[in-house]
Amino acid sequence: MKKLAFFSATLIILAGCGTSNEGGELTGVQDRAPWYSAPPSGMVFVPSGSYRIGPNDQDVPWASTAQSKTVSIAAFYMDQTEITNNEYRQFVYWVRDSLAYRMLGEQIDQYLISEDEFGEAIDPPYINWEMEILWDGQEENEILQDLFYPEHERFYRQKTIDPRKLNYEYFWIDYKQAAQKFTFENENRRHYNYKTGQYDGEIVGLDGKKTPIKDRSSFIMRDMVNVYPDTLCWISDFSYSYNEPMANMYFWHAAFDNYPVVGVSWKQATAFSIWRTSFHNSYLASNGEFFVQDYRLPMEGEWEYGARGGLELAVFPWGGPYTRNDMGCFLANFKPMRGNYVLDGGLHTLEVAVYESNEYGLYDMAGNVSEWTNNAFDESAYSFTHDLNPDYSYNALPDDPPSLKRKVVRGGSWKDIGYYMQNATRTYEYQDTAKAYIGFRCVRSYLGSDEGGAKSNVY
Repeated sequence: MKKLAFFSATLIILAGCGTSNEGGELTGVQDRAPWYSAPPSGMVFVPSGSYRIGPNDQDVPWASTAQSKTVSIAAFYMDQTEITNNEYRQFVYWVRDSLAYRMLGEQIDQYLISEDEFGEAIDPPYINWEMEILWDGQEENEILQDLFYPEHERFYRQKTIDPRKLNYEYFWIDYKQAAQKFTFENENRRHYNYKTGQYDGEIVGLDGKKTPIKDRSSFIMRDMVNVYPDTLCWISDFSYSYNEPMANMYFWHAAFDNYPVVGVSWKQATAFSIWRTSFHNSYLASNGEFFVQDYRLPMEGEWEYGARGGLELAVFPWGGPYTRNDMGCFLANFKPMRGNYVLDGGLHTLEVAVYESNEYGLYDMAGNVSEWTNNAFDESAYSFTHDLNPDYSYNALPDDPPSLKRKVVRGGSWKDIGYYMQNATRTYEYQDTAKAYIGFRCVRSYLGSDEGGAKSNVY
């Protein structure tokens, strides 16, 4: 009897130690800060809803790359405009500065933080962003020599940064592989966890070697990409055409700051999205705030849903079936008539948000520049993708055949005819190529309920 009483008392004590709720009721973990997410700067909210993805007009080239299908899309935030030259330049500058800090920190302690507030060593050390880089300092100048063009490559002795050195290493988690729960045959499974080779500042091919699955680290992927836009795309994309001024000035001159960035490959756009996430999260963490959802390229279904602006069966983002308004003015920057580039107001790209936005407040979803999406291109993708947030993704390796490197491009550009500006028109470009007419914008998933937004968009 004494043993039973002791056992009962022990249970009471143990039960009382695990929770502050004396009533013993299920209350969940207490003292969790309430969640609130302010709309991201430069983005608009797109509510969840269902729509008919696919063509609602004739298939002009008889490409047969899409079919009509009802799909449902979760709420998300989307950039109001394409990423501009000045916004992408922030990424380039960050990569440049981070390389300089690392090089300087190897010889000058002030540029890196190697100890925490308790004197414990930090390995690897953090960059001390509060320490301004003395680009003209004598010691700094000698250390940073490798970051600039060598003397025999300089033009009129101008000492400028060598863009071939601006390589960004980034990481992501492959959730689709992790979801296999280790039940696969390792020999028959494709891996993207590879190492990057580098020599003389030039990126060589990724080896693509398979690695055995050991633990969670096996699903943390690593890649490296040069972040500098291919400014020579203005030359290579147009044979027998004088575009040297655009190649020289488009990315750097202040006159083009608010123009959409071009010459960026799908891999560079993906790296930018990951950097943008990390950059934002670093700021939030420094203020003790929650991390945000990842910035990323939009899924193809998200892009078309956003372009339609909630309008049923809209051919173009502005809703109507024509490229002019009732006053005869063109509604986007494209190649009208029989090739009169300037008839719509622009010879090539224009500043973002020159034309009116669609019903969601998104600008240039048609024309100006085409836009990368996150999805791989397959003619039959609409047949096998799910009707809930459809997503067909494939991270092609360098030695994959070209057909596996195709990525969906949407929206049409300044050099395209009106057909390619239609909401439903889909085409592709290869992930490792950069064009003078392709840019991108980012999206961010919305957390929680969008408070009835779906009800107003179902049809």
